[in-house]
Amino acid sequence: MPFDSPLSAYQHALEQDGFVADPAQARAVQALQQCHEALEQGRQAVPGVYLWGAVGRGKTWLMDQFHQSLKVPARRQHFHHFMSWVHQRSFQLTGTADPLQALAQELAQEVRVLCFDELFVNDIGDAIILGRLFQVMFAQGVVMVCTSNQPPEQLYADGFNRERFVPAISAIRQHLQVVTVDGPQDHRLHPGAATQRYWVRTADQPSALAPLFAQMSAGQAVSTDVLLLGYRQVAVVKVAATVIWCRFCDLCEQPFSAMDFMALCDRFHAIFLSEVPNLSAQQRPGRIARGTEDGAQRVAAGDRQLPQLSIHDDAVRRFIALVDECYDRNVPLYLEARVAMELLYTEGYLAFPFRRTLSRLQAMQLQRFAQTPEA
Repeated sequence: MPFDSPLSAYQHALEQDGFVADPAQARAVQALQQCHEALEQGRQAVPGVYLWGAVGRGKTWLMDQFHQSLKVPARRQHFHHFMSWVHQRSFQLTGTADPLQALAQELAQEVRVLCFDELFVNDIGDAIILGRLFQVMFAQGVVMVCTSNQPPEQLYADGFNRERFVPAISAIRQHLQVVTVDGPQDHRLHPGAATQRYWVRTADQPSALAPLFAQMSAGQAVSTDVLLLGYRQVAVVKVAATVIWCRFCDLCEQPFSAMDFMALCDRFHAIFLSEVPNLSAQQRPGRIARGTEDGAQRVAAGDRQLPQLSIHDDAVRRFIALVDECYDRNVPLYLEARVAMELLYTEGYLAFPFRRTLSRLQAMQLQRFAQTPEA
């Protein structure tokens, strides 16, 4: 049902949809409502909104209600989708005197509002770009509304050359109202009936995924051939027109990117992932990155300490990206793992971002999650 404002959408959810009243959400709704009214009134200088807090506090839902009720041109994207577009467009603008300025002007001509979900920065390339991009975007009059699990000051907190990102933090503080959404409840876990999409399987047990895959692919041609996805080959257990089944090692331990997972969700209505291992492991000592050959003399100005990654963390990054993509697209992800969900990743460098992943996996166990029909 369409609503004419984020406030009316929230009031309906409380009165009709069984939502639990939450003072932190109410404060966020008030900030979004003020922004919404200013935009609808055609004001020139409109402060945006930065919603941050723990996973499952309703930040994404609140932002989506704001976006859906807007009558001005607006775009809603997951933050890593936006950054993929920025990198691609910046490359296309190579040779332009000021690519970021040109990009911001182009953006301002298309939209009045940008809504970002899950603003999280851990890449030096993104940090350097955002250090200036946010400034020129705001100068062009683009209003930003975003969600994050971190306050602005903690974005890219331990990143290399963090000073390059500090201007982005200053721009956020200047142009966005920062609202903490810190209620005590994980709203993703209610209301809603449960639907199992996660199983723990030991070596001597039959797969729970096999009969479910057969049921969901009924009437479709099923193949075990390698799948061509864009320019990459994906090894599969089974694949049909609307459903794909892969092993964890073939999807998350191979050099696939978030763009590949986007393509996967574009093509399939459901994704099965089996043989998911225990992803926890002790962090290894951080190495020194010199940018020179082994044995060369250290150059103090060029050295930096690399993160203390564990043996699984590259695969965990891809797994996080896969879960994010499935969650954002309402594509059900069926998992068969060797350990219980809450034990999947309890130790490692990525413990903080994995909290969001765990919350999203838990939300996927609810009947209301997927909009696509499931057999």
